[in-house]
Amino acid sequence: MSVPNEIAIPRKTALNAVHRQMGAKMVDFNGWDMPVEYPKHGGLIAEHLAVRNGVGVFDVSHMGDIRVHGPEALAAIQHITINDASKLNVGQAQYSAMLYPQGTFVDDVIVHKMADDDYMIVINAGTREKDFGWVRDNASGFNCTVTDLSDAFTQIAIQGPRGVDTLQKLTDAHLSNVKFYWFTHGTVAGLKNILIARTGYTAEDGFEIYVPSDPEISAIVWNQVLEAGKEFGAIPAGLGARNTLRLEGKLPLYGHEISDTINVWEAGLDRFCKMDKAEFTGQAALAKAKATGLKRNLIGLEMLERGIARDGYKVLDLGGKEIGYVTSGSYAPFLKKNIALAYVPPDYSAVGSELAVEIRGQAVKARVVPTPFYKRPKKSS
Repeated sequence: MSVPNEIAIPRKTALNAVHRQMGAKMVDFNGWDMPVEYPKHGGLIAEHLAVRNGVGVFDVSHMGDIRVHGPEALAAIQHITINDASKLNVGQAQYSAMLYPQGTFVDDVIVHKMADDDYMIVINAGTREKDFGWVRDNASGFNCTVTDLSDAFTQIAIQGPRGVDTLQKLTDAHLSNVKFYWFTHGTVAGLKNILIARTGYTAEDGFEIYVPSDPEISAIVWNQVLEAGKEFGAIPAGLGARNTLRLEGKLPLYGHEISDTINVWEAGLDRFCKMDKAEFTGQAALAKAKATGLKRNLIGLEMLERGIARDGYKVLDLGGKEIGYVTSGSYAPFLKKNIALAYVPPDYSAVGSELAVEIRGQAVKARVVPTPFYKRPKKSS
C-alpha cells in the first residue's frame, strides 16, 4: 500500500491576516504564503512607482536572521563570508555572500555588526534552513554560538525617497544620522529598542525595521507605517514589485543570478569579495577560477522588439545559435522598457552588442546595455 504524499502547508508571517484583509493576491513563495500584489491599491506597477517616487511598504518577514555571538564570532564570520567584516564598525552592515568550497553560492547575505562579539546575518527566505545549517556547521570550529532568530521578528521594509520622512514620524531615532547600510536602535510606534536598518532590496533609499513577531503588534506597526506615509503616497507593496525593483537595480536573486553553480566572478560581485583577507571558504576555488578566466558573464539586455525575456529563455547570437540564458526578465515599470539579465560568453558581453532571445519559438532582438539599469538620483546638497 502506497503512502500518500504529504501536502506541504505554506508558512505564514505574522502579517498574513492583514494582507488578506487588504485584498492582497497571495502566492506560494518558497513555501511561504506571501502577497504578490495588492490590486485594491493599483497592483504591481502602482506599487513599483510608489517606491521610486514616494514610499512603499513590504512585509519581508519570510527572510531569515542568524546570530553569531561569542569571543570568536568575527573569526567565524570571516571564515564563512567573502567580504571583510573586520572593517565594520558597531552599527554598520555590509553586503556579502557565503560560498561552497567550489566557489559557488550558498547564499548572498547582509552582515550586521551588533557588538564586537555579536553579528547578525540576514539570509534569503528560500534558503533559510539550508543557510542556518551551513552557518552552524561551518562555525563549529570557533568559540561562538549560532542561533536562528528567523521567527523572532516581523521585518517591515519602508522603501522609497520618502521612506525616511514616513518612519521619522514614528521613531525617536534621528534617521538623518543613519547612513546607508548602517543601523541603530530606537522606539518605533511605542515599541522600545527596535532595530532600524537603512537597508533594502529595491535599489532605492529606505529602512527595514525588526519588530516582535506577534500578529497583533505587527499589525499595529504595519498600519501605523502606512498611515504615517499617507501624505507621501505610501501603499503596501508585494513580491511582484520587489522583484521588478531589484531587477532594475541589478540586485541578484538566489536561484537566478546566483546559485550553487555560479561563482562570484561570473555574477559580477567582485567588489564584495576580499581575496586578501584571512582564508575563507571558497577562496582557493575562486583564485583558480580567476586564473582560468571567465566562461560567462552576467549582462543586461534591453529588448529592441516586442516581447519580454522571461527567466530561463534561451539567448541567441544573430545567427540563431544558443549562447546563454536569461536569469531574470520583466517589463520595467519605471524605465518603461522590457529588460533582462542573462549569462553569455565574454565575447558577447560588450555593451552595444546585438543578440536575440527566443520567445515562443521566435528570435526577438535585444541589445546589451550598461547595468544597473536604474540608479537612484543623488541628493542635492
